[in-house]
Amino acid sequence: MDIKEMITSLVQKITGDGKLLEKFKKDPLATIKGLVGDKFSGDQLSAIVEGVKAKINLDNASGLLGKAGDALGGLLGKK
Repeated sequence: MDIKEMITSLVQKITGDGKLLEKFKKDPLATIKGLVGDKFSGDQLSAIVEGVKAKINLDNASGLLGKAGDALGGLLGKK
């Protein structure tokens, strides 16, 4: 599995488990290391952590923008 696939898999796993998401927010590196073990070097782990953070933030931003757009559409009389 390459790093991109690993990031996608980890994002799904982390966002699907509230406790794991909270753990990731508190200590991302330890959480990722706990999930993947010793398969990757320190630099690779850091890249994975940054990739997961970016994807989670992007997904959250997308969801917020969607909600904001729905609210704005409601204000303008559109559904």
